[in-house]
Amino acid sequence: MLTRGDDYPIHQTPEPIAYAGSDRNFYDRYFFNGYSPDGSEFVAVAFGVYPALNVADAHVSIIRGNVQRCLHASRVLGMERMELSVGPVRIEVIEPLQKLKVILARAEGLACELTFEGRAFPIEEPRFTRRNGPRMFMDYTRLTQNVRVSGWIEVDGERSPVGAGWTGTRDRSWGIRPVGAPDAQPTPGGGLAGFFWQWTPINFDDRSVFFHVNADPDGKAWNTRAVILPDGAKAEGGVHSDRPRMEDVTLRQGTRHAERGTLRIPVEGGEAEVRLEPMGYPFLMRGIGYGGEWRHGALKGELAVGREDIDLASVDMAAPENWHIQAISHATLTAPGEPERRGIGVFEQLIAGPYKPYGL
Repeated sequence: MLTRGDDYPIHQTPEPIAYAGSDRNFYDRYFFNGYSPDGSEFVAVAFGVYPALNVADAHVSIIRGNVQRCLHASRVLGMERMELSVGPVRIEVIEPLQKLKVILARAEGLACELTFEGRAFPIEEPRFTRRNGPRMFMDYTRLTQNVRVSGWIEVDGERSPVGAGWTGTRDRSWGIRPVGAPDAQPTPGGGLAGFFWQWTPINFDDRSVFFHVNADPDGKAWNTRAVILPDGAKAEGGVHSDRPRMEDVTLRQGTRHAERGTLRIPVEGGEAEVRLEPMGYPFLMRGIGYGGEWRHGALKGELAVGREDIDLASVDMAAPENWHIQAISHATLTAPGEPERRGIGVFEQLIAGPYKPYGL
């Protein structure tokens, strides 16, 4: 099965690009978010292809006021992985690893045209590999890059510019994650005991701070990293630490969402400290396909497009479908010998099952 990708020198196996190994859960995904300087407006995008499922999907979700408006699109992939569009959503790679554009042609009352331009060379996070019993649960690589965002967003006929002061984050990940419909037959010894995830890409005026942690239910980290990256840094630039700590976390009453946290990163001369304070309503990740009816890789037919509006003021934040969030957050950075800096970013959280350090 030859496709457009076969005319580019990007093969990783002896097979045509249409084939991605033998695991049905292989995926290849783009993620973007962007937010206004005061955090009052937020947009996020997910775009994925699932070669073994022969499905592609895309999601654009916008918060204005207390409503999260979501545009979902899904189609049959047709084994053509170089076609970066699903219905009204299109990705343009203007300059690889530096500048990309997301276009949502007007659909269901929503539209946007957004350019994401990197502030430094992307970081490569440690490879995520995790088994549940005999089954591979995760095995993927991810690059992450903080960005400046420009363009416009339209919601129900009201268009607003995106420009001065807008920042955000984009990432690219590929490999194996659970996608599509779950297996009908459970695997003895393959159950998930729990899943703990925090991710905090933060934008300051002249630098970015990245942190992530996956941990066992008892709090032992199995994948973690923090990076402090000055604007314009090249590959391997910045300060990297495999010993960061997220401390002083308190959860909002009755939820699994943190209302504050303090990130500590070992640096020369001591520790850098980032205090995170979520503000407003959290962004629900199901709005861009992380669970729900429009979950990543779900087969919806030849082409399906739909809108979903979520009233963030009334939704049950304690419900399992709302555990996975990105909380737009104020951030304060202090580091040895440097003045205090204030920034903005997201505090992504997913706590599924027990987590002893938080009493869950």
